[in-house]
Amino acid sequence: MAPKFGTSGLRGLVTELTADLVQDYTRAFIASCETGGAVHVGQDLRPSSPEIASEVLKAVEAAGLTAIDCGVLPTPALAFSAMSQGHGAIMITGSHIPADRNGLKFYVPSGEISKADETAIIAALGGTLEAAKGVRTQQDSATAFVTRYTDALAKDALVGLRIGVYQHSSVARDLLVEILEALDAEVTPLARSEIFIPVDTEAVDPETRDMLAGWVRAHDLDAIVSTDGDADRPMLAVAPGEIVPGDVLGALTAQYLGADVLVTPVSSNTMIEAMSGFSTIHRTRIGSPYVIAAMEEALADDRAARVVGYEANGGFLLGFEAKGLAPLITRDCVLPILAPLALAKSQGVSLADLVADLPPRFTAADRLQGIATEASQAFLSELSTDAAARASFFEGMPKETSVDQTDGLRVTFEGGDIVHLRPSGNAPEFRCYAESGSAEAANALVTTHLELLKARLG
Repeated sequence: MAPKFGTSGLRGLVTELTADLVQDYTRAFIASCETGGAVHVGQDLRPSSPEIASEVLKAVEAAGLTAIDCGVLPTPALAFSAMSQGHGAIMITGSHIPADRNGLKFYVPSGEISKADETAIIAALGGTLEAAKGVRTQQDSATAFVTRYTDALAKDALVGLRIGVYQHSSVARDLLVEILEALDAEVTPLARSEIFIPVDTEAVDPETRDMLAGWVRAHDLDAIVSTDGDADRPMLAVAPGEIVPGDVLGALTAQYLGADVLVTPVSSNTMIEAMSGFSTIHRTRIGSPYVIAAMEEALADDRAARVVGYEANGGFLLGFEAKGLAPLITRDCVLPILAPLALAKSQGVSLADLVADLPPRFTAADRLQGIATEASQAFLSELSTDAAARASFFEGMPKETSVDQTDGLRVTFEGGDIVHLRPSGNAPEFRCYAESGSAEAANALVTTHLELLKARLG
């Protein structure tokens, strides 16, 4: 399968991301999108990223622009740097997917590219640019990103907290330690790896969950934090080792910031509808471009609105100036780690207790891998259009009360249980999301329906 745009950026097998293809996409981006005369280039820690970054830098320079090599750093740090200077950016990363794949994330001076920009880039492929000679420079873009948080939060915001940092191969592994220590937490770095480890913060496997719980006990930790490979998705586990879902982190972060307008995909936890303080909630398709588009629309309607966005994977987008933080409308992992911890600390409770006081709605998610996109889409189309087929697949569930096809098929049943089926946008996977009144029930719904999917498609 050739590289293609998914929910966030271009992705493909490393063997398919040839020098010619990478340079072609870079030229197409420059030809079709605003760059402000310069492109900041960053990369994650995959073995293939340095070579791909080199090809991007060559293409930018050959187009007559300033190619700014920012090295290894988090995607939101690269975006923050480029946006602050009115420039474009390209991040070389495959995010949470395995090391045999990689990709490119594109940014214009206003932020992450839109779906319309993706269409324009694709249309410009194969084109040529007038030969020119640009310049290449290097820049430290990570320091300003660290300062963004250490300047905004009180120096003792996390005093007394014992926090482990699961470092693995995250580009934020050292920056997280630096930020947490600056906020007076006691930090324990854990499991640094020189081999790339794909960490999906939205589908954490049982072995990783057991490992986190073991570290909590062994080091007497209050929490363990981590990110995916390019650090635009957070992971936060609290004693005794339970992972706080990304959409719960998003809701708590919104609460901490005083947001009143929330934008989040249809798959996010519905507890926000039962929480006080949020005047408007917009539900979108899954993927940061859709969240960004809805945030921009909300801000266009009311520039004074306190708008934020977040996804079920935990990536958080800030649309207004809050607590000394400038807006950053791209997925960030640091704010949804710091804000819930600081909120709990300010209220004199543990984060686990803060989460326990939220409306009792629990989500779970997992995936069935190795399923061809064509097969999963055909099956989902059948369920979406044929009520009898849907009733057969969901046999044993209570009567359905609503069907939402914003993104995939999301069915709500009598009693409030929800099952959401959706093929992945950038991998041969079929994802299942569920929501119920207990964590055990939500997990059981996912397990049951993945087994049914496997019987039909595996």
